[in-house]
Amino acid sequence: MYTIGQAAELTGFSPDTLRYYEKIGILKSPPRGPGGVRRYSEDNVRLLASLNCLKKTGLSLEEIKEFFQEGQCFANHSSVWEPDEIQTLSSRRKILSGHLDRMEQQRRELDNIIQLTKEKLDYYDKMLNEHVNLEEDKEVQK
Repeated sequence: MYTIGQAAELTGFSPDTLRYYEKIGILKSPPRGPGGVRRYSEDNVRLLASLNCLKKTGLSLEEIKEFFQEGQCFANHSSVWEPDEIQTLSSRRKILSGHLDRMEQQRRELDNIIQLTKEKLDYYDKMLNEHVNLEEDKEVQK
């Protein structure tokens, strides 16, 4: 079992962020130990690592909340699927598919911006080279 500080350190979140995620319903409050100290299990830490991965992709907190709404983890699942598990998988697939579409669109837009920036740099390089060549020609003529 881990304290909130240890769980935060293991997952890259701050303790304040973990409390906030509990408050807004992304995470369920973990069991409490003596004095009301949060106690995070290995499963909690794995869930937080998954959440951090989704967050890094740019998924919104609302989408992450929806993604984890069922609270199921399929890491060690048997081959028999219950109808509610199939629904959960379908829902998560839909969220990630839509997010992937948005990321690919952003990548296309970024690729266009990168290309325009390269063209601008080439133009500026050409202008600077012409200026240097003119200055060299002036020096040679003296």
